[in-house]
Amino acid sequence: MLRIAVPNKGSLSDPAVQLLKEAGYKQRRDPRELVLVDERNDVEFFFLRPRDVAVYVGAGTVDAGITGRDLLIDSGADAVEHLELGFGGSTFRYAAAPGVASSILDIDGKRVATSYPRLVEQHLASHGVTAHVVRLDGAVESSVRLGVADVVADVVSTGTTLRAAGLEIFGDPILGSEAILIRAQDAPVEDIAILTGRLRGVLTARRFVLVDYDVPSDRLDAAIAVSPGFEAPTVTPLHGSDWHAVRVMVPRAEMNHIMDALYAVGARAILTTELLAVRV
Repeated sequence: MLRIAVPNKGSLSDPAVQLLKEAGYKQRRDPRELVLVDERNDVEFFFLRPRDVAVYVGAGTVDAGITGRDLLIDSGADAVEHLELGFGGSTFRYAAAPGVASSILDIDGKRVATSYPRLVEQHLASHGVTAHVVRLDGAVESSVRLGVADVVADVVSTGTTLRAAGLEIFGDPILGSEAILIRAQDAPVEDIAILTGRLRGVLTARRFVLVDYDVPSDRLDAAIAVSPGFEAPTVTPLHGSDWHAVRVMVPRAEMNHIMDALYAVGARAILTTELLAVRV
């Protein structure tokens, strides 16, 4: 039975559960439930603290897990990133009071407060910067005002919280993070092949829409040029006609522009269909 760790709370929890549901897996209804057995899919889910997921995966206690890239790196666990999951995007940045620092070199000799000490220490060392890293479990933006640190390093989505604390972001991003599927360093990829395929299928279905249209045969090449599809369109001659029917997967974000272009080259009867899952 495949064992999968899922965040039990935080910003990654609900999107992870929704992704797994769309992939056909049973998920818990009671948030107090810590273990769930999905007998139909031969999977056992363990709902763990987001920071602990990488530790359990790295130790081989579970076969795979969903966590953030920042949490994986900070854990130091013997686990590796296997698949980007397309949600939970954020940037890890340095911030300080105005005039304190403008680049990472200005951090040398200062105190840096963070909830990700390993990640920050590695980043500073890679730039030859020596600083005293202060580990805090949360609300690091208050550390400067309270005199605990000179600089903070934290996950930034909009930067509103940092600005409210009188801090300015500076320097290049430390890391771009998002939700990822991880596995143990030495675990065979084949062990989670079905899980990987299902998740990739859902992610593809979220990004693409199925478009059907009819187009005159002499304009078929022009239509395909504006709608080449995920791999290639399916083209079928219409019986007793000089028209062709085309079915193609197009990027959701570009769907309306592609439909405009298809109308412009003479395509008609354009229909769009939501994709529930695509096995890729």
